[in-house]
Amino acid sequence: MIPLRLPALLLVVAASGGSATAGSQERPVVVRAARMLDVAAGRIVPDAVVVVQGGRITAIGGASPAGAETIDLGDVTLMPGLIDMHTHLTIDIEGNWVLRAVQTTAADDALRGARNARRTLEAGFTTIREAGSSGFVDVALMRAIDAGMIPGPRIIPAGHSIGITGGHCDATGFAPGLLEGDWRSGVADGVDDVLRATRHQIKHGAKVIKLCATAGVLSFEESVGAQQMTEAEMHAAVEEAARHGMKVMAHAHGTEGIKAAIRAGVASIEHGSLLDDEAIEMFKARGVWLVPTEHLADAIALDALPAPIRAKAESVLPRMRASHRRAIAAGVKVALGSDAGVYPHGQNGQEVVVYTRLGMTPIEAIRAATTSAAELLGVEDRGTIAVGRLADLIAVPGNPLQDITAMGRVQFVMKD
Repeated sequence: MIPLRLPALLLVVAASGGSATAGSQERPVVVRAARMLDVAAGRIVPDAVVVVQGGRITAIGGASPAGAETIDLGDVTLMPGLIDMHTHLTIDIEGNWVLRAVQTTAADDALRGARNARRTLEAGFTTIREAGSSGFVDVALMRAIDAGMIPGPRIIPAGHSIGITGGHCDATGFAPGLLEGDWRSGVADGVDDVLRATRHQIKHGAKVIKLCATAGVLSFEESVGAQQMTEAEMHAAVEEAARHGMKVMAHAHGTEGIKAAIRAGVASIEHGSLLDDEAIEMFKARGVWLVPTEHLADAIALDALPAPIRAKAESVLPRMRASHRRAIAAGVKVALGSDAGVYPHGQNGQEVVVYTRLGMTPIEAIRAATTSAAELLGVEDRGTIAVGRLADLIAVPGNPLQDITAMGRVQFVMKD
């Protein structure tokens, strides 16, 4: 592992990929801090000592192993690395971003994504789920990070988002003949096309499938909430993904599209802006997760949006917040998703803070970014600090159970 000293931050990442055998021979590292957050128990443990070797946590507490390197962080709280279930590393809503699709290349996207991957890691997020990227750039970033070529979080890539012709996941607002997609780029009409599109994403490295069940904000359809994919189309994607051991996430703002996606069997609803009582009960009855993407309501740069898109944003965002309050009060399962890219990367931790304004306690909000997100991912090797887990650790100042804003001031990150 290589420590990189940055302003107010110590970032420790693996220098390169390597076999488990090589990793097991690494010198042990002891991380000390004034406090540690036991996320599962919801309590602060004083005088934290965590021993790391070979990319895993090998001991908690006790004496330091002989020959160990020690990192003494002082008066901070040690926590598990955070998980963001909805990011867009290759996107930045700045400048003339609408025309970027016809003015730049996949190489530009990759370079932008590499920069944003580092910003995300520095914000304390050691795992992310990418919610759609053209040209399989998210897959390439995953491979580069896993190989130690660039610093960044562990990525679960979706490849291209899948949606209908003229829908939210198609390139709209351009002249006919420009950016006309097909199933290879995720533009799919009918069950057969959706199957082809799903299989194509999996073939080229996707680890999750993302569907656009409804219209959206950052596209040129008139309605935010209109259902776009049919239930049959979405069910076909869910079944095909399941054959490969994968889950499906569904971008869905409108009520009927949300319900159709839930009936189709998706694992999570992204955004979930316009919920009624029936939809909330369906979430609970079927164990579907809500990924709220809530901080964007505060952070999106409205002045950077074309007039019709800005009008949609100003209409839906207040209703989204009200829907999320009701869902949280009703006990819907929530996993953190920031939609970073819609606002600047590196602000992901503000999503945790916002959840406490929607009715969550600080520990519930932190669990949304740790244990709950890990459960949605279907992984047991991250989300808590425990022996045998990945050595994904962060530290924040003070006590985040008393001051949740500390989640936006990460001072230490260890990954691998």
